[in-house]
Amino acid sequence: MRAVRLAMAQMNATVGDMEGNLRKILEYIEWARARGASILLFPELALCGYPPEDLLLKPDFIDMNLRILDEVRRASRDLVTIIGYPDRDDYDIYNAAAIIQNGTILGSYRKQYLPNYGVFDENRYFGTGELNPIWDFGGDLVGVSICEDIWYPSGPAQWQAQAGAELLANISASPYYQGKGHVRERMLATRAADNVAIVAYCNLVGGQDELVFDGWSLVYGPSGELLARGPAYEEALVLADLDLNTVFRARLHDPRRRKERDAAEEWSDLTPRFRGTALHQQHAELPTLDDSLIARELGRIEEVYEALKLGIRDYVRKNGFQKVALGLSGGIDSALTAALAADALGPENVMGVSMPSRYSSDHSKDDAQTLAERLGIRYMQLPIEKPFAAYLDALAEPFAGEDVNLAEENIQARIRGNYLMALANAFGYLVLATGNKSEAAVGYATLYGDMAGGFSPIKDVPKTLVYALSRWRNDTLGEVIPESSITKPPSAELRPGQMDQDSLPPYDILDAILERYVEEDYSVSEIVQDGFDETTTLKVIRMVDNNEFKRRQAAPGIKITTRAFGKDRRLPITNRWRPGWALPK
Repeated sequence: MRAVRLAMAQMNATVGDMEGNLRKILEYIEWARARGASILLFPELALCGYPPEDLLLKPDFIDMNLRILDEVRRASRDLVTIIGYPDRDDYDIYNAAAIIQNGTILGSYRKQYLPNYGVFDENRYFGTGELNPIWDFGGDLVGVSICEDIWYPSGPAQWQAQAGAELLANISASPYYQGKGHVRERMLATRAADNVAIVAYCNLVGGQDELVFDGWSLVYGPSGELLARGPAYEEALVLADLDLNTVFRARLHDPRRRKERDAAEEWSDLTPRFRGTALHQQHAELPTLDDSLIARELGRIEEVYEALKLGIRDYVRKNGFQKVALGLSGGIDSALTAALAADALGPENVMGVSMPSRYSSDHSKDDAQTLAERLGIRYMQLPIEKPFAAYLDALAEPFAGEDVNLAEENIQARIRGNYLMALANAFGYLVLATGNKSEAAVGYATLYGDMAGGFSPIKDVPKTLVYALSRWRNDTLGEVIPESSITKPPSAELRPGQMDQDSLPPYDILDAILERYVEEDYSVSEIVQDGFDETTTLKVIRMVDNNEFKRRQAAPGIKITTRAFGKDRRLPITNRWRPGWALPK
């Protein structure tokens, strides 16, 4: 039997920290060697972190990557290491994978399908690879591709399999959105079955600005059967024992392969073969892996909660902060944000600040304090009545005779933002804004007020999902969010008797319209055809379109939907396009 032990280093790289990344890489190499691995995969651009963006335009950045790669080369003894790095030639730079064995770089693969949609800008930086090389390790044939390459049925993985590759190794940095892990699983199982090959997919894990990489590395057999699954949202060395003879036997029973092989000969110059030394071992030397190496699947709400935790932890830590502060209103948004922060960073690193005004209800003040006590976070109450009264007194003359209700509301929000930023400056906190996606979409927030902060964890979380996450947190990990914070009608409490639904449709209707308009680009007529009121739909769309200037000034937040505000959805601020129900008559 041709038995090969595969290891996948599901690592959390930090963009630009090449020395720190190298330390992790060397540790994984030693760990994999100690576990008897023959092949070790690292994620896409593991040396420098993903996405490095305009750092790639700095020549010394590329130079440092190549020096770090040489250190990896020196350490790669007794196993094959496949690792992502930025490569270059005299003409361009490339998103590449180095294939290293026994201290020698046998060659590299350059990514061919460069994503340029959503959060991706790879055409901005990289040249396109042209070859589909195969590495022959004593008769064990391995094809290597990078992330997007494997998403296409007709692409590098298929061409390498047609040319004989039995193991298709894909190194990836695939960012998370809700449900994407299951989409990947279906795709990779299909690639394995269609190509009658073993597919190994090593994914990055960790938070990087607005993105979260969920890990969830996978191995599928030639019939599309799951062989290994790495854990979600944590670093791991994922192991799988592979019998490459299963591929050979399966292909003997598949006559399609013969015609594909004949066709492959026509472009064999695009699939060069490089040779290394044999890597398969005696089957008896490799103990069978048990089911514990197939990590459990997470539920749809749990996976979002864990993504938000990881995004908070890595944003705070990787940017040099230890502690965070946030306003506690007694409402659901700040309660969920506080719970996430406490779970991600530890309650000792979180401070919640209640800043009641003359309009704050007793139950909201009580709920804020109860939440803080249950979480065990530091709690502070700083009433805003004195500065609010001083503002109103100072502005009494220019406000005379004017209806300034909205201005008075925003003054309160901005006083609170000022308080939080002052505490942050004094004690080195990072301020977390607590607004959700529904509010961001329609501009139901105050610039330099409740939008103030360095990071906005639930910025991409619709209000209806805020409720679901809060319920899940209480039911699964212990009740910390007061029930009244979940069940009471949401209110900003900036004027007497104020309720969110005075200004907005019910959140279940609002979120459904926003999903269609923001994430799916439905037209007004299509939304109305789905059963939504035309007047309500037009009102929501006008609010979305009129508040791009606010969103552009908001703090970054964690992407968990298919289309987040920020890098994912890009519209001009100065823009007179307004969708309507029909053309003018």
